[in-house]
Amino acid sequence: MPQIWMTYQELGALCGFGADEARMQAQQLLLDRRRSRDGHTRVKLNAALIARFLETIRESDAELDEAIAALRETHQHMSGGFRARRTSFGRGAA
Repeated sequence: MPQIWMTYQELGALCGFGADEARMQAQQLLLDRRRSRDGHTRVKLNAALIARFLETIRESDAELDEAIAALRETHQHMSGGFRARRTSFGRGAA
């Protein structure tokens, strides 16, 4: 199982509430907490929170895949007419 550490702000964004509520939740869930060199306290996610985090990544990947597919389709439509004209300028047999 990977270790994922988040700030209270990041944990709050993941769970849909503010940093203060995330701090209270981390205390209630007895999550490991450490202060980083940058001065922010980070919380080690438990298995349930890791699953939630990975699910958000999967959802965003699906949306990204859909956007890429739409861009490729648009590109094909836009370049299709140009290719047809360009192929008509090919060299003929002598």
